[in-house]
Amino acid sequence: MNLTELKQRNFLIRNFILLFIPWIILAVIFGLYDLQISNSIVNFDSWLGKFGADFGDALGYGLIGISIAIIFGSLFKDVRFQKLPALIIIVISNGVMIYGLVISSNKTAIISGVISLSVVLFVAIKFNSDWNYYKKYAWIVVLLAIFNPLLFIQITKILCGRIRYRDLIDLGFEYYTPWYLPPGPSLQHSSFPSGHTAMGWMLLPLIVIICKKELHVFIKVLLIIPIIFWGLIVSFSRVIIGAHFASDVLFSTGMAFFVLILLYYFFYIRKEIVNEISQKNITNIENTENS
Repeated sequence: MNLTELKQRNFLIRNFILLFIPWIILAVIFGLYDLQISNSIVNFDSWLGKFGADFGDALGYGLIGISIAIIFGSLFKDVRFQKLPALIIIVISNGVMIYGLVISSNKTAIISGVISLSVVLFVAIKFNSDWNYYKKYAWIVVLLAIFNPLLFIQITKILCGRIRYRDLIDLGFEYYTPWYLPPGPSLQHSSFPSGHTAMGWMLLPLIVIICKKELHVFIKVLLIIPIIFWGLIVSFSRVIIGAHFASDVLFSTGMAFFVLILLYYFFYIRKEIVNEISQKNITNIENTENS
């Protein structure tokens, strides 16, 4: 095994250990005490739970909207034309927001409104910038959205068919099942895993941007804390309102970090290590020629 392969493997092993050890421990605990946890903390009138239901996934959609605008905008070489896809997204999202208000769909209005506002703010701040610089970050966001909220969450929900805690109130607690013994495929019940939680963790790619910036470590930590805090708040809000069990949000959270680690590896670590080795080889060749 050469030096490049060793560094790549060490990165994956180190981060997967940091992820999977607490994930496995919590999965065992929640597998044993999921129902007891919900019985203890669920409050159907919780303001936090209602806030998470309405706004928990909105910021994630906003970041996805920005990323899509960047990806399509970066297809243009002219910096001015790069903003055209963003303009289209703003117009469409505003139209959907108005439609949501007309039909009294607060959820539709909130999500489309956040998408529009997010894209507007990004355009205003980065109007004179070349959006090709942000293309790699945008792809990480879009791929995370595809692999976690879209594929993993939606497919697993249907295959597992776990009944939500709030539905057990009417059906009876004898229908409760731990995460490792799902009832089976169902289009009606979709507790496991949590979609809102997956969208709450859609802000994780921002950590990549923060870490790549030349900032003091203390500043980086201050910027990262709100991202982690938001993901945790959304996760907790889904449990306290009775929409999900603790294990539902655990697996959505774990998958979000797992996918991000892989994406960071493929977009950055592998390329950086290869470039480092190539530079060393060039230096060695130059030294050999000079000698």
